[in-house]
Amino acid sequence: MSEKSIQEYLRAGKRAHLVGIGGVSMASLAEVLHGAGVQVTGSDQREGASVAKLRQLGISVGIGHRAEYAQGADCVIRTAAAHDDNPEIAAARAAGIPVFERAQAWGCLMQGYRNALCIAGTHGKTTATSMCTHVFMAAQLDPTVMIGGTLPLLEAGHRVGQGDTIILESCEYCNSFHAFFPTVAVILNVEADHLDFFKDLEDVEQSFRTFAQRVPDHGVVVANCEDANTMHALEGIDRRVLTFGVEQGQVHAENLVMDRGYAAFDVVYQGSVYAHVALSVPGMHNVKNALAAAGAAIALGVPGWAVERGLGEFHLPGRRFEYKGEYNGAKVYDDYSHHPSELAALFQMARSLEYRRIVCAFQPHTYTRTHELFDDFVQVLGEPDVTILAEIFAAREDNTLGISSNDLAQRIPGSVYCPTLEEVTRKLREVAQPGDLIVTVGAGDIYRAGEALLAPV
Repeated sequence: MSEKSIQEYLRAGKRAHLVGIGGVSMASLAEVLHGAGVQVTGSDQREGASVAKLRQLGISVGIGHRAEYAQGADCVIRTAAAHDDNPEIAAARAAGIPVFERAQAWGCLMQGYRNALCIAGTHGKTTATSMCTHVFMAAQLDPTVMIGGTLPLLEAGHRVGQGDTIILESCEYCNSFHAFFPTVAVILNVEADHLDFFKDLEDVEQSFRTFAQRVPDHGVVVANCEDANTMHALEGIDRRVLTFGVEQGQVHAENLVMDRGYAAFDVVYQGSVYAHVALSVPGMHNVKNALAAAGAAIALGVPGWAVERGLGEFHLPGRRFEYKGEYNGAKVYDDYSHHPSELAALFQMARSLEYRRIVCAFQPHTYTRTHELFDDFVQVLGEPDVTILAEIFAAREDNTLGISSNDLAQRIPGSVYCPTLEEVTRKLREVAQPGDLIVTVGAGDIYRAGEALLAPV
């Protein structure tokens, strides 16, 4: 279905049924549609805080997936996890009710905002989108926001504002961000990932190029000029490109000082200091995320003081180097990193914090990613002092490749393979020592191993 056809359904008086309404992106979508006068109903697999909040707004939510839930709807919008064999999807198709993807709905909605700030990249999207949110909130611009994680400032992964700006984390998987209409598109980095969908790096680059070309003539592409793949993807593009980088770029850092992993620096634009930023989150990768947020702010005319205040008060969203507690004198953190480059940035940052040892419990995410990037995982997972490997988190896949985390363990000297999360927790109890940094890492449910470690016995 075209974007024009979905616009006919997402307006006051129409009923939209959302399948998987409890997810971060779907719940925020439901709130925005409800606020626009659309009659919203939905379904989800289980009860939860987001479902309870939607019901408080007067949105009817059914638990489980039943064909009758979709009856009488003008259109159905589905989360990426809802496939054609879902009873509600099947019933809608049988009844001639149009079925749209979540990204199409967001793309339709963002056309109603003067400014649509879309943050994309292989890594760092959630953090950079969260930083942008802090900046625009500090500037009192009342943005509508959709983030793929829980931001402490919002106590949620989304907010519905009354301002003329919408800020969205924009994912390349299945080319979903091609349904978006950014007026400012941020590209943090481009790497080979999601190789269950993309053919290779060139295919990924083409996807990001198409995303950038969706920016109108009066819009801006904010791009990391220190990332070769990003600049290759944008080569010769006929859009205004505002570059950023730590040392290079139209927006860059000067007078950078690192203190035990935490950075303070001037943001320089057109030869002048636009803002002075002192970050309360560690790591050089967060300096780059902050510069991306500053670039987006410059592109949209936000004053430098809002960047200073917003980034100065910024705290990482959930599962982004999130402090969980202490066990046997070791500090326990959790992190969402699941790509070799993300792991490298995480370990580099962790080293700067001067712990005695780094103990990493890593859960690979998807069989295809583990297989395609196997050698890179072997190299980077050799960096911690202790590496514990949980079994691969399947997510959306079946193990047709016959691959296991034990294959990684065979190649990483001193690493330990633990087939279950219970065994991961037992191993963490065994190795934890005072002065250690323990970090559970991965995009699946590895955080449960750390939480079990900290739970009262």
